[in-house]
Amino acid sequence: MDGFGPEEWQAVLLSLKVSIWAVALSLPLAVFIAYALARWQFRGHQLLNGLVHLPLILPPVVTGYLLLLTFGRRGAIGSWLEETFGLVLAFRWTGAVLAAAIMAFPLTVRAIRLAIEAVDPKLEEAAGTLGASRLWVFATITLPLILPGLIAGVVLGFAKAMGEFGATITFVSNIPGQTQTLPSAIYTFLQVPGGETAALRLVILSVAIAMSALVVSEILARRAARRISGG
Repeated sequence: MDGFGPEEWQAVLLSLKVSIWAVALSLPLAVFIAYALARWQFRGHQLLNGLVHLPLILPPVVTGYLLLLTFGRRGAIGSWLEETFGLVLAFRWTGAVLAAAIMAFPLTVRAIRLAIEAVDPKLEEAAGTLGASRLWVFATITLPLILPGLIAGVVLGFAKAMGEFGATITFVSNIPGQTQTLPSAIYTFLQVPGGETAALRLVILSVAIAMSALVVSEILARRAARRISGG
């Protein structure tokens, strides 16, 4: 794209990097939590459901501040991670991954949970009576059936991670080339005289990326649905 400067490309590439890592690292946990909420009844079920969806209700700045208190260098978990593994999250791109993953997590879980709830439990029970383990039943029966919902959850999570701003800028700030993601770059350009053109270019690119992700997810979901139905 003509006209894009190094700072703009840095923000775009960093956003893609952060979003991909955020979805990839949170997806296994999202699948497990979605399955637990859809299939299991246990004490604290509603509490877990509330905690999963809390980032959707809290102001993003509050979420970012809580991350800073917990995962900052002086936070209980943050200091332990730095001392034990040398991993620093606050004001680093790795922290942006954490913030994006937490903000995208509820949407991913919800899409996968709805897909699991749509699967007839009797199919899983029938496989279980034949001696298959729960893990094998999930891998061979449940997972193929929920594949369209899984794809939808991944895309929703990716799109949310790409657009995350409040929690990210609070937790990792807005450092060009290090933590400045696409939304942060747009915000920065809007604050300086003459930056409207660069901001508009990034806005158009953001829309293009989001629409492309949705189109690809729709194609993949339809192919998966046809394969499941045998069409």
